[in-house]
Amino acid sequence: MAADRPFVVTIASEQAQVGKTTIASNLAVYLKALREDLPVTLVSFDSHFSADGMFAIGDHRGRSIAGLFSGRPAAELIRLGQYGVQFMTTESCLCPFDDDHHHLLRALRCAFLPGILVLDTRPDLDYFTRNALLAADLILVPVMDSGSLAQVASLRRASGIEDGAADRIWLVPSLVDEHRLLRPGLNALDFMVFAAGERGCQVADCRIHRSAQLAGLSNPLLTHDLSSQTHQQLRKLADIVLQHYGNSETPVRSPLAGELSIPQSPRCLQVECPLCSEPAGEASVHFFLDLRSRRRGFVHGSCLDDLLQDQGLGDPAMDRGLWVLRWQGAGEVGPEAELTLQIFDEQGAQIDTAEIGAVSLPPFAAFWRRVTGKLAEELFQETMVVTVEHGLPGDFCGPERQRLRELRRQVLTELNGGLFKGRYG
Repeated sequence: MAADRPFVVTIASEQAQVGKTTIASNLAVYLKALREDLPVTLVSFDSHFSADGMFAIGDHRGRSIAGLFSGRPAAELIRLGQYGVQFMTTESCLCPFDDDHHHLLRALRCAFLPGILVLDTRPDLDYFTRNALLAADLILVPVMDSGSLAQVASLRRASGIEDGAADRIWLVPSLVDEHRLLRPGLNALDFMVFAAGERGCQVADCRIHRSAQLAGLSNPLLTHDLSSQTHQQLRKLADIVLQHYGNSETPVRSPLAGELSIPQSPRCLQVECPLCSEPAGEASVHFFLDLRSRRRGFVHGSCLDDLLQDQGLGDPAMDRGLWVLRWQGAGEVGPEAELTLQIFDEQGAQIDTAEIGAVSLPPFAAFWRRVTGKLAEELFQETMVVTVEHGLPGDFCGPERQRLRELRRQVLTELNGGLFKGRYG
């Protein structure tokens, strides 16, 4: 994935009135609210929705996505709207440009449009829906009953997704009548989740409930009651998308990493050690991930050992697990800043914790600065995860990468009170 190619989230369903546009427009706003530094763009192919009506500021209208299909740079088409969301205007008479369903995918590869692009589609498998599906890094399918569930198979085929390889497509229960009992003890929502699993579909750990607040809503729910259940569910959906965005990695070969094929996201992964600035190469390294910036990479084992030992922390009496560094406070290296090192074993159980004093903060702040580019004054609430185990960069690929991802998810779920709970990430 090119650095300026957006991470594409397509909202699709062949059934009308399942909440596609509501989810797409609110998702864009929630993504921007959770990640203010992240460019978020909304585009709708559905002529019944006008992005101008929700996002345009005064007469500052956007331009049609038709320009993207005809090769115009995205920078000329997008407009910055309310809530910080970029958008292109909806066109009521948008006609197919050719018979190539990969047209949009190729256009986005050279669009110079960073961040996340949310695509709202029409309720049929037309030219534009197929283009949006094939361009997607993540497909969210709102489902409300057995009818919309039955149509998922055709969306899968149009997306080029085979059975058993559907990590790119997730179902989102939307507007399901949970009070309707199909039989004693089994309501419509429980049946939907069960039936989706029987079809080999992944179901996102959130439910977009029926709500009077969403009916005919012309403004995002974020501007309404933040204590509502619907608000919590939309925020959870945005969290899910950000997890997928952060984990979007494409195997590439890096000249700085020798001949090893490392899971690398050009926008996030660093192959130079942030402590000594030397390439990871063939040296023994630990893998790290900064949660806020989603930057990840490798730190030399010898460099990390020196940092820990200089601060009197030393190595834990284990060779597998996670270190979790948590920075809390005002963001300045002073009495208000706190840094905690927590150690978890390979089962995800916490076995030790250490409060790192003010004298030791500057070396860790420098570590964070080299990872994220942020000065100590800009650090507020940060979390960095580092593997206890070390090895060659290639050792963190394949099954080992998946094992560490599961361990990280388990640890973060415990630390964040269930924020990362679910079958995503």
